[in-house]
Amino acid sequence: MSKKTVLITGASRGIGKAILQSFGNDYFIVGTGTSEKSVQSILENINSLNLKGSSFKLDLGDRTSIKELTSLLDSQQIYPDILINNAGITRDNIMLRMKEDEWDNVIDVHLNGQYLLIKSFIKKMVKNRWGRIINISSTSAVLGNKGQANYAAAKAGIEAMSRSLARELGSRNINVNCVAPGFIETDMTKEISEGNEELLSSQIPLGRLGKPNEIAEVVSFLASEQANYITGQTIHVNGGLYM
Repeated sequence: MSKKTVLITGASRGIGKAILQSFGNDYFIVGTGTSEKSVQSILENINSLNLKGSSFKLDLGDRTSIKELTSLLDSQQIYPDILINNAGITRDNIMLRMKEDEWDNVIDVHLNGQYLLIKSFIKKMVKNRWGRIINISSTSAVLGNKGQANYAAAKAGIEAMSRSLARELGSRNINVNCVAPGFIETDMTKEISEGNEELLSSQIPLGRLGKPNEIAEVVSFLASEQANYITGQTIHVNGGLYM
């Protein structure tokens, strides 16, 4: 049986890097990053794990970049069987001060960019009558966070879009799910002061921040044959922050 191809956006660090590392030799790995440095880092990671794969530059906020990636993959006959939409940005600000570009940038990357990427790849999945689309959401979609109206709206939109896609594509054996992390130990949360981290942890029933690999394991499960009967779901992985 030929290797399935998995495409992971934002694969250079944090959750995306952990997701990449959770896939073994049964897959051809394609990772994307927003800079040449991140693209090189992804490729080095793939090679260090003795995996088969490649890496490409992608800016989900730039429609030209999306078209260039899909054209490049097509020219190399790389067609993702599993699409993992992990890449994202934040432009936090309270609504009273939020600039239009802060709103637009977050919506473009999370919603518009994912729409274009999914649309580019589902034709081949439909033809093959098999596929997995896994979108990384957030507890912000259900809890809301101060200063994150744009991010919460985008993530809630992703979850709603995923449910609609699950209904559209289920008859073609294409499963669409979301994974919604809570507070996870990444470069972003490292910037939180020690006092604030303790405050965050106190709100989590398990009493700690999550680890990237704890998200990655759920993602790799949803990508597997063991998850054949799971679609249209949002799996919350947050230590009980939201239940």
